[in-house]
Amino acid sequence: MTGKRISFDQLRSRRWFDGASMRAFSHRGRLRQLAFSSEDFDGKPVIGILNTWSDLNTCHGHFLERAEQIKRGVLQAGGFPVEMPAITLGEILMKPTTMLYRNLLAMEAEELIRSYPVDGVVLMGGCDKTTPALVMGAVSACLPLIFMPAGPMLRGFWNGETLGSGTDHWKYYAEYRAGNLEASVVDEVLAGTARSSGTCMTMGTAATMMSVAETLGLTLPGASSIPAPDANHGVMAAATGRRIVEMVWEDLKPADVLTASSFDNAITVDMAIGGSTNAIIHLVAMAGRAGVDLPLARFDEISRKTPWLANIRPSGEYLMEDFYYAGGLRALMRQLDDLLDGSAMTVAGIPIGDTWADARLHNEEVIRPRSNPLGPDGGTVVLTGTLAPDGAVIKQTAADPLLLKHSGPAVVFADRADLDARIDDPDLPVTADSVLVLQNAGPVGAPGMPEWGQLPIPKKLLEAGVRDMVRISDARMSGTSYGTCVLHVAPEAHVGGPLGLVQDGDTITLDVAERKLDLEVSLDEMAMRRAEWTPRKQIPGRGYVSMYAAHVTQANRGCDFDFLHAGPEIPEPEIF
Repeated sequence: MTGKRISFDQLRSRRWFDGASMRAFSHRGRLRQLAFSSEDFDGKPVIGILNTWSDLNTCHGHFLERAEQIKRGVLQAGGFPVEMPAITLGEILMKPTTMLYRNLLAMEAEELIRSYPVDGVVLMGGCDKTTPALVMGAVSACLPLIFMPAGPMLRGFWNGETLGSGTDHWKYYAEYRAGNLEASVVDEVLAGTARSSGTCMTMGTAATMMSVAETLGLTLPGASSIPAPDANHGVMAAATGRRIVEMVWEDLKPADVLTASSFDNAITVDMAIGGSTNAIIHLVAMAGRAGVDLPLARFDEISRKTPWLANIRPSGEYLMEDFYYAGGLRALMRQLDDLLDGSAMTVAGIPIGDTWADARLHNEEVIRPRSNPLGPDGGTVVLTGTLAPDGAVIKQTAADPLLLKHSGPAVVFADRADLDARIDDPDLPVTADSVLVLQNAGPVGAPGMPEWGQLPIPKKLLEAGVRDMVRISDARMSGTSYGTCVLHVAPEAHVGGPLGLVQDGDTITLDVAERKLDLEVSLDEMAMRRAEWTPRKQIPGRGYVSMYAAHVTQANRGCDFDFLHAGPEIPEPEIF
């Protein structure tokens, strides 16, 4: 806590409402159109509630109710709540990928906050890209913020089997492609995994990023683990509303919370939970907005000393509901105690170490104690080498241990259309030892870096019993996915990275223990190929995609827009 307090006349919203100017009269008067009188907002902090609800966002179906609970909390604390809808990034239904629009939501969030008379904001998110997008935008806007995570959905069931969203879909779909299941069974399985509002209940990107947000200090203690349908989730929403009003009076801003130490904490927790590989891209981007440099090497440095403790699918056995009952994120952080900086500040106004001080661990199978980890180091590994000069990542906890050191001949697909056209061709020259390579699936080349990185196993190999292979791309992979998939290869193929020069039959060597990913081709041969290389396709010449392609950074730099990184503060809007 800084101990500072602001006075009523220091509220940012007063610039809109105070005084006898024509605009001030207009602002006060026009609120009557919304049935608000001056008694509703006079002397109170105005709290913006950025709501990413939509009929097409499967994770946020409960957000209309949660917004009302947040408003109740704001009113209880003496604030004036205003709900501000923002673009929704529904992971399941939005195409070609929500990642293409993460930066659009970040821009919208920043400009909504900057352009309206709000003194603090509650960010309502959880579905994969909404968490980083809202945080990125709000951090750039520099006002007090607090994040309200959507929470995971209930665990899935089908025919007596416990199911995890995404993870079991991939498993059953592979059996369907192998000819072992009817399509109706896959439909039943998917229905069994969609039992309530909330995000994927596996440790996918949504659960990972909500956990990261709490570890960064941006949520109330324990908020990230509460299942969406649980009554405690609504209680947390109201408490979030009360707390943001206090934060405004305390002038507690993102810069007071987001430091190099808090990002180190977030990386440590990400490694211990076996988190989504997508967390690396999002953490780099969020750190960039906070003015914190976060090179990929830092992730690997922390991964090497962080044990894997959360036994959650796709890497482990259990689901997020079990994680909550076992003690949730606070119990896990308490196990990591000395690996974390407990002095890092939180939006609760207390050091993060205080949030886990009294946490209890109720199930040591779901959250392992440090004395009995699932693995000695973290879930995600950073690779470099001749195929990935600027880095690549692999989720080692979700890979076949026998493939973590492997050399094999490349089978190359020039883009997703080429992959779809040939992957099940019985004449495809592929064996279980081959390395599947997908090009032009990165930030610019796709565009938007879709979750295509879990390349499908060729049908003829599925029929022969093969369930994993080394697969390499400049794409991402769903956090609910599994397999020996090397992702985020940088530079990407479309901009001339070595990945774009790989040809069928080239030997590729993966060595996770040594953190290496190499293309075994001579420098002279690579120079010849580079001289003949041209981009695979043209990028649209207008619209958002054109702007995206022109300004998006590579995966190792977070895929943010180059003009949105931390820099000089933008002046407040003029009010005439």
